[in-house]
Amino acid sequence: MGRAFEYRKARKFKRWGNMARVFTRLGKEITMAAKAGGSDPNSNAKLRLLIQNARSENMPKDNVERAIKRAFEKDTSDYKEIVFAGTAPHGIAIIIETATDNNQRTVANLRSYFNKLGGTLGNSNMHDFLFDRKCNFTLAKKEGVILEDLELELIDYGCEEIFEDENEIAIYADFPSFGPLQKYFEENGFEIKNCKFERIPTDLKQLTDEQKEEVEKILEKIEDDEDVTNVFHNME
Repeated sequence: MGRAFEYRKARKFKRWGNMARVFTRLGKEITMAAKAGGSDPNSNAKLRLLIQNARSENMPKDNVERAIKRAFEKDTSDYKEIVFAGTAPHGIAIIIETATDNNQRTVANLRSYFNKLGGTLGNSNMHDFLFDRKCNFTLAKKEGVILEDLELELIDYGCEEIFEDENEIAIYADFPSFGPLQKYFEENGFEIKNCKFERIPTDLKQLTDEQKEEVEKILEKIEDDEDVTNVFHNME
């Protein structure tokens, strides 16, 4: 089990612990996916996977249906995915993914968090070289499937890491492999329980307990913002 697994394990229950926040984030993503590719999950692969993600988070069906409907309402907010980057105290790199209908508001809020807590908001791509962008699928175990054989099969589709985690199979691959892997799983009868895009740090930075507390303050403030969907950093 490699770096991706260890990073995922450390983050598994740390972020997005608040159910209401999870539903808000998923609702925005579902709305954007429906607006971009249509309301029919059978013909909209991204929407199909987001609906499955919502199920895995126990998001009520009514919430999902409202999020899809919102994409086609005349007065709906026009959410856009925007990525920001900044530096927290002690040189910790932070990448922030947002879904916002007001970029000026989001920028102002993020800048205030960094300024008040000893950090700096910078250019959106300033930390890209410090993170590998990965896609992650969680599959239900399928009867008769041998993990070693599946791994050999999936290498041709871009799979980099595969491992069993309780009753699930977790798979990591580079970001561009998302489409081919999704197609393979669906065509071969695998149940996709969840899928995510992650930015995994190439090198984690060690801090003292006191320094970690300073960084955690700014991370918590950022994650509490309603426009923020994901936060990634390179603090160990």
